[in-house]
Amino acid sequence: MRFNSIEAVMNRPTVEVNAPKQRISEYFGTNVFGDAAMRKYLSEEAYLSVKASIESGQKIDRAMADQIASSMQAWALDKGATHYTHWFQPLTGATAEKHDTFFSHEGGKGIEVFSGNALVQQEPDASSFPNGGIRTTFEARGYTAWDPSSPAFIIETGAGKTLCIPTAFVSYTGEALDYKTPLLKSLNYMDTAATAVCKYFDKNITKVTATLGWEQEYFLVDEALFYSRPDLVMTGRTIIGHGPAKGQQLEDHYFGSIPERVYAFMVDYETESHKLGIPVKTRHNEVAPGQYECAPVYEEANLAVDHNQLLMDLMDRVARRHKLRILFHEKPFAGVNGSGKHNNWSLGTNTGKNLLSPGKTPKNNLMFLTFFVNTIRAVYEHSDLLRATIAGAGNDHRLGANEAPPAIISVFIGGALTNLLNEVEQRITDGAFDEMDKADLKLDIHKIIPDLLLDNTDRNRTSPFAFTGNKFEIRAVGSSANCAAPMTVMNMIMGQQLIKFKAEVDALVKEGEKKDSAILRVIRKYITESKAILFEGDNYSDEWKAEAKKRGLNNITTTPHALDFYITPKAKAIFTESGVLNETELEARYEIQQELYFKKLEIEAFILRDMALNQIIPAAISYQNVLIENVLGLKDAGLDAKHYKAQQELLEELSTGINGIKSHVSSMLKELAKTEKLTHSHEKAIAICEKVKPHLDTIRSFADDLETVVEDQYWPLPKYRELLFLR
Repeated sequence: MRFNSIEAVMNRPTVEVNAPKQRISEYFGTNVFGDAAMRKYLSEEAYLSVKASIESGQKIDRAMADQIASSMQAWALDKGATHYTHWFQPLTGATAEKHDTFFSHEGGKGIEVFSGNALVQQEPDASSFPNGGIRTTFEARGYTAWDPSSPAFIIETGAGKTLCIPTAFVSYTGEALDYKTPLLKSLNYMDTAATAVCKYFDKNITKVTATLGWEQEYFLVDEALFYSRPDLVMTGRTIIGHGPAKGQQLEDHYFGSIPERVYAFMVDYETESHKLGIPVKTRHNEVAPGQYECAPVYEEANLAVDHNQLLMDLMDRVARRHKLRILFHEKPFAGVNGSGKHNNWSLGTNTGKNLLSPGKTPKNNLMFLTFFVNTIRAVYEHSDLLRATIAGAGNDHRLGANEAPPAIISVFIGGALTNLLNEVEQRITDGAFDEMDKADLKLDIHKIIPDLLLDNTDRNRTSPFAFTGNKFEIRAVGSSANCAAPMTVMNMIMGQQLIKFKAEVDALVKEGEKKDSAILRVIRKYITESKAILFEGDNYSDEWKAEAKKRGLNNITTTPHALDFYITPKAKAIFTESGVLNETELEARYEIQQELYFKKLEIEAFILRDMALNQIIPAAISYQNVLIENVLGLKDAGLDAKHYKAQQELLEELSTGINGIKSHVSSMLKELAKTEKLTHSHEKAIAICEKVKPHLDTIRSFADDLETVVEDQYWPLPKYRELLFLR
């Protein structure tokens, strides 16, 4: 029976835009135990202890933790919270929380209790989260540890309120089981290395912080239509579905007027976000119909990652209030743009300097050039590792299609900076230079800023790693991903690169070369050595694929092979030398990601089997029977074959589709059974990718052809024309 989309639309909720009466600035962060709340509830000693921990990583002792916990509890109770939880980010890709009440029974009466021990550390079950073999079922203990650098917050779920404490998650034996732990280590590693290099230019710089501004893309669909699509419910994407007559080809959705129903949802989640201190600033229609985007003000990277994970959970809950469902899958609909999560990364100092922003003096220009070229060099050295961080079953569908960057990692810097690097390289190559040459060589970069900004308005949307004025934009990250993975690697490789850079400069200075001369000489060498990673053209073109191969740049299009870059000797060396992950932790993450890929495709295969055999084939047969009755009726009426030629052709098309689907479903299940017998996660991931996944594509092709033939009332699923255009 055809899904009644008209009835679903008629029963949709009335749109109500509940915009707050206050200005955003008046309620921003009201549900966060931030600076204002800490000043109010903490003693001066406790406040300074927390601030020192946030700014310089100083450890908070247990006695002080008791005082902080008591004050945090008082704030939470005043806000109406009844429970608290350690909020963490296990390797599932989602967030996790176990709620405990403040209530305790003591001496025959109830009291509210929250100790320093409860704040600093808890013990959730570690065996039931992905661990890559680090823990077994009978070794269940794991620990969550408070991260003071990310403020506690209160989540409002209906009438309930819960104090959430951001934490790291480690095993009983200390191995990281989450995204936050290695991210924090990478930030510290990069800070130490970058600060040492900054001392060449400004002795007042004592800390370098990585900043992140994520751009979150997503789709919205009507909840009734969502629940009528088993593939959307189970996988987050449509594994079958013929494209609509009108998709995004008119380019009329991008930046268009936001539909009222969507607008109401946006206002609602933005209000909740601002209460939680998430600085969401931008909202707009994206390219594909039904697709939207939001973006915040840039923040310190660890806090930005926490905010993005929190926002995705928040958006999902708010969407349900509006009888909508949000899709974070990288490619929920074939034939239109997929969704990414562009990671805009930069480095800032405690003196307020953006290290990737050209300055107005020769000294600042040279500092910019130092960090700019070292970033390019780091990406050149570890492009394959960056590719591994964006790998995922969903992103395989997105990369290289409809404005998403390809799997080849390259760097776009724009014409102005390309010319600048060429000039720097050539001028130093020509021979020795004196102090006047050096001053000129620094080029007063501020003079070309208007050209630079003009050049970067295009931004080369096909580039996976692009410089956009004062930051680098990692465009290849998938919309469902945790930003911590690429951010961890980005900070780590930058830290290692800066350590190498300083060692080379110091060696030249020790030999008697002046500091600025030594810096420029090393920069010139890096420009020459890293040229292969720079590309300004169309990343989609076949010519670029061929050119990239000549340059030695890999084009790994599937997740199982891309993940292999995590466990190369080179990757193991940088992870262990930096202290970000030890070899056991790295191997575990590799196993987890391979297993996750296999499980996602296995789910897709099983749900496609069910839809094909229980919905698509029966629908085609039902319509086939109608045509057969029509043909027989025409024959009985004495009409010759020419009068039912079209019906017979339709019958042949239906039979072809039915037989094709049944045959490939059987073949797919046989291949899937073989993969399930394999024991190693990498072998299973490769097998399902190469032996099972092609059947999914073929079955889809047959089903999509049937969708264009079967009478609409017999087709059992909402179609793209209904899903993509919210009413």
